[in-house]
Amino acid sequence: MHTPDLKDHAVLAAQFNANEPRVNWHDETLWWVRQKRDRMAWSLPEWEALRDAASAIKHNVLGNLHEYLLEFERNAIANGAAVHWAANAAEHNRIVLQLLQQQGVKRIVKSKSMLTEECHLNPYLAENGIEVIDTDLGERIVQLAKEPPSHIVLPCIHKKKEEIGELFHEHLGTPAGNADPQFLTAAARTHLRTEFLQSRVAITGVNFAVAETGEMVVCTNEGNADMGAHLADMHIACMGIEKLVPQRKHLGVFLRLLARSATGQPITTYSSHFSKPKPGQQLHIVLVDNGRSRQLGRADFRNSLKCIRCGACMNTCPVYRRSGGHSYHNAIAGPIGAILAPNLDMKQYADLPFASTLCGSCSNVCPVKIDIHQQLYKWRQVITEEGQAPASKAAGMKLMAAVLSSPGRYRFAGKAARWLLRTMPGLINNRFNPWYKQRELPEPPATSFAAWYKKNR
Repeated sequence: MHTPDLKDHAVLAAQFNANEPRVNWHDETLWWVRQKRDRMAWSLPEWEALRDAASAIKHNVLGNLHEYLLEFERNAIANGAAVHWAANAAEHNRIVLQLLQQQGVKRIVKSKSMLTEECHLNPYLAENGIEVIDTDLGERIVQLAKEPPSHIVLPCIHKKKEEIGELFHEHLGTPAGNADPQFLTAAARTHLRTEFLQSRVAITGVNFAVAETGEMVVCTNEGNADMGAHLADMHIACMGIEKLVPQRKHLGVFLRLLARSATGQPITTYSSHFSKPKPGQQLHIVLVDNGRSRQLGRADFRNSLKCIRCGACMNTCPVYRRSGGHSYHNAIAGPIGAILAPNLDMKQYADLPFASTLCGSCSNVCPVKIDIHQQLYKWRQVITEEGQAPASKAAGMKLMAAVLSSPGRYRFAGKAARWLLRTMPGLINNRFNPWYKQRELPEPPATSFAAWYKKNR
């Protein structure tokens, strides 16, 4: 049975909401990004056709994943890459550690990779004496703050520039009180340039991998993946097995959708193709399952594997915008995280599918047309049936089912509720009713709608 604890969305969201000005600013900033996405989408007459095409391509990949993975492996090996298979996060981490130990390194650079966040690679390597320097600016900021990313595209969206200025003063020696974004970015660039030049190993994520050619595409706005991979003696690319597209020509569909959905840009500043290691360099690709095969086998949830990690569902979600990414206590926050996480551990993440209004805005903006809000609803059913829902919620649902399944009970409950609200409102308007905490309950009507309709029809 699920019990609220420090890793509970409602508890963590309440902590985030204690600072109302920050919540409002977080909400408005993400909605501004959502509006940029809308302007970009509306500027393309073929936008819906692109979404349909992307969804169909991914549907084909998921239906033939075994064949595409073997094709990708064959072509990647023919290109000179080494391919490793990891069944879970622990295996992925061990493979990466072994490769680093072979190189005898103690400090490496890494560009953004949500898969390595999912596998908790950084703390694992730290325990084994290897320091990881995240080179994406937002990722580096949260790393210095000893926090996980709160968003998959905007990792430090929860932080204000003044807080970043303080972090840089403490860790990078910038002048105290300087919060100018241009100055801080220049300081980070100088700091990271040294790391790039010194690091013999670079880890990157993978946005897309092409079965036909065995190549990988990494999309960044800062060029940090290129800097790391080109300067290092060894490039390790960590990739979820669902990242495949069948042919190179399919990339155009996804590259047109990704940045428009994520940040309202026409395309990412760098869309870098990696296939062959340069002379004297090693290229290693780690293909990771970590629950993806299980999700593929769940008919109601397999579509979630179409996700291209754009973050559009987070930018539009009214719950995410006002509860913050850390309230999801998972590497991937927001609506998409809430349907991926229970597949990894239903008990630990039983709270997340309930952190939604089911408004459907996430599904409306998803560039690959994942039925996100429907999957959230279905997860609620599965979690309740499996006995992982909070006891109070499970009891409440049973009570509602009993009332709503009987017209007689429904009419009686309506009369009782109207009478209670008129005569003893304190029984309903109290701190034990979660709805009352942030809402003014309406004045009770004099009569029910059914009675009014019977009289006036």
